[in-house]
Amino acid sequence: MIFVIADIEIAEGKQAAFLEAFHQLVPLVHAEDGCIEYGPAVDEETDIPVQVKNGSQIVTVMEKWESVEALKAHLAAPHMLTYREQVADLVKGTKIKVLKQA
Repeated sequence: MIFVIADIEIAEGKQAAFLEAFHQLVPLVHAEDGCIEYGPAVDEETDIPVQVKNGSQIVTVMEKWESVEALKAHLAAPHMLTYREQVADLVKGTKIKVLKQA
């Protein structure tokens, strides 16, 4: 199993529009072979002093996949290509971390 943490930088004022499109994508990704977990997250307001906040322009996607091969297939899936076109004007950039259990 691998873990993926994707930070998606959203154009200013576009988080709601992005999340609407993203939530439409989630069921398609959940149906993919090898998908264990896939969903968006945003900052929670807390008083925890060591919390690092991303701000309203970052949506973090938390993912678990059975393998790197499953992740690669996900990235090339037709619905992912459609999604990327759909949100192109909403997204400024994406960074991912691909991790394995230690």
